[in-house]
Amino acid sequence: MSNPATTDCPILVWMLSLNREYTKEEYDACYQVVKECVPHENVNYNPPDADTFRQLMTLMLPLLMMRHRRIPRAKWRDCVTPTGKHWIEQIPDDLPPEKFLHSMIGYHLATENSLCGMAMTQGIQRKVINIGLGMKQLLVEPRGISMQTYVESFSHKLTQLELSMISPDLGDEVMLRRLCIIISLKQAYIKAIGQPIGFDWSRLEFNIPEETVIGDGHPLTGWEFRIFKANLGVARKEILVEEQYQCVCAFFRGTKDSKFIWHESQKELESWVQFINIDQMVKVIPKLTA
Repeated sequence: MSNPATTDCPILVWMLSLNREYTKEEYDACYQVVKECVPHENVNYNPPDADTFRQLMTLMLPLLMMRHRRIPRAKWRDCVTPTGKHWIEQIPDDLPPEKFLHSMIGYHLATENSLCGMAMTQGIQRKVINIGLGMKQLLVEPRGISMQTYVESFSHKLTQLELSMISPDLGDEVMLRRLCIIISLKQAYIKAIGQPIGFDWSRLEFNIPEETVIGDGHPLTGWEFRIFKANLGVARKEILVEEQYQCVCAFFRGTKDSKFIWHESQKELESWVQFINIDQMVKVIPKLTA
């Protein structure tokens, strides 16, 4: 990774596209893996329910990541802080103490419609847990409402300044994009600091043109926000639908200011974002329990 800021605690993101319908056999295979390897997560067994399938697929991402690192399931454990922040600790058998301290893997899992994501980084425990992933599909819901009404439905999460940046004279496309950027930035930050569901989003203010952020009226420094898009092709029955997601990975680096990094091209993403789909995940199931 060429960016000097990424040498300490390099960031990696995996995006899993739920790109087609799943079979009951696939559901059962995933359920068994999660039951065996992630026993602390209680997933309701309900094959027709796509939400539970999404949950299973997301919980399998850390297993796949560790499998890629060739670390057997018996050689690592999933740990969690009191605020729900996860990190993976390897069994220190054959690791020298210094290496062991820097071998912690902090990660955060997120889902949004057809997309399951995992952001992770490696280093010392107190640093790596400060990572979060925000994702928002570029889609107006419910279908048929105006863009202005859709923006208003989020107004309780936005500040006056943020709302002024999503004004109707910009046109629907720009309004939707800006709204999704702000929402995914807030979501990534809130998840990175381990805040509970009831957190008041309007306490945060992202000034996109100035690339600054304040929380409770004070500048938030030391943060790195990586902003990018995920474009998926998803089969709905016989039709292939294109879906676009605005994504943000937030990580606390402790630098003197906060940094916004915009990744526009696929090439820029390739070094740290990996895309996989249902077929690829299902294919490795037999290896995940090893």
